[in-house]
Amino acid sequence: MAARLGDRPLRVNFAGWKVKGTFSMYAAEISRSNPTCFLFLVDQSTSMDDPFGGQSGKTKSQGVSDAINRLLQTLVFRCAKGDVILDRYYIGVIGYGDQVGPAFGGALAGQGLVPVSKIGNSPLRLETRIKRVDDGVGGLVEQTVRFPVWFEPKARGGTPMCQALGLARQTICAFVQQVPACFPPIVVNITDGEATDGAPHAAAAGVREVLSRDGRALLFNVHISSRNEKPVQFPSGEELLPDNYARLLFRMSSELPPQMLSQAQAMDPRIMAGARGFVFNADLVSVVQFLDIGTRVDKSLR
Repeated sequence: MAARLGDRPLRVNFAGWKVKGTFSMYAAEISRSNPTCFLFLVDQSTSMDDPFGGQSGKTKSQGVSDAINRLLQTLVFRCAKGDVILDRYYIGVIGYGDQVGPAFGGALAGQGLVPVSKIGNSPLRLETRIKRVDDGVGGLVEQTVRFPVWFEPKARGGTPMCQALGLARQTICAFVQQVPACFPPIVVNITDGEATDGAPHAAAAGVREVLSRDGRALLFNVHISSRNEKPVQFPSGEELLPDNYARLLFRMSSELPPQMLSQAQAMDPRIMAGARGFVFNADLVSVVQFLDIGTRVDKSLR
């Protein structure tokens, strides 16, 4: 039977499921009984040892590692209820460089999508770090914090992006088979260079074509570059992108659904309708902000 999106008929077949009634995209409630998943693809090629966005003392691999660990901690906090972590999210990290595969460390090593409770209870280690916070009178004070680490920086080998995207498709297909009504899986690809195992167009399309009953999977791309070019965040066209590779990643990226578009516009009113989940030449702050766009889908969590 044809479902309806607005006033246009839309025929949808979810790997053998046929959907009846109104089809409302990206509106599924996220809960323990209907979780969603986040999958991060991280470029671990040799060039990731280059400086991160011009910052001294930190490589791209170190900056991305910090950003992902911070995001994992945020996802755990969002699912915490007292001392219990509710499994509203399943999360995975795939690294691609000299090899392609799950990139968690410690007790989670070798595992793909992991329930958020298991992540919260299984950090590789806790580090002591210094954080600057507002002192309430216009200044900043240093505060010692404990920082959990699940994912380590690595930079070795080429950039087998096509293989990583293929593994991502397999991973989220399996998840959707288990949770067919989920908020669509979100895949975030973080890279600094061109794929070395072929053109990634088809592999990216394969990820975006994975369907839950709530819509297509979302593929976002973060291009971290050392080039002295103006950063571009959530563009709606290719005009401001400086090279063919940036334009390719833009075309590979999903358009932001309405709720995420509103969140992005609240962060930057210059972002226009039709914006895609793509960031070019981002510094560490921009990467964290970008990743956070894909986590604010939980206002009605139970």
